[in-house]
Amino acid sequence: MKPSLPQGEKECLFCSIAGKKIPSKIVYEDEKGVAFEDINPQAPVHLLIVPKAHIVSLSTVKPEELGTIAHLFSTVPRLAEKNGLLEAGFRTVVNSGAAAGQTVLHLHIHLLGGRAFRWPPG
Repeated sequence: MKPSLPQGEKECLFCSIAGKKIPSKIVYEDEKGVAFEDINPQAPVHLLIVPKAHIVSLSTVKPEELGTIAHLFSTVPRLAEKNGLLEAGFRTVVNSGAAAGQTVLHLHIHLLGGRAFRWPPG
């Protein structure tokens, strides 16, 4: 699937969700980011953690945005604990670019858990 903006939108999908212009099941929010349930879950728990600021992907992160990225990753253990994933384990995924499977051009961390995962992931 080719990454793109929503039809007729000037903002990307995740900017619209973070800005509450599009409804979503938001499970966490702070000044730098939001986490919400994935609409196409690949595991019993599948959350997306996104910055409120528009950052396209890991390949475009600027030095001044590193604090935001670190902050988002610091929310992962708290969200994992809240969803009962700490003991059994969880997976985080960040796709960067179309060949890696990034379909929305806004950096996002997938937090997946609640089932066993295989390696390599695919």
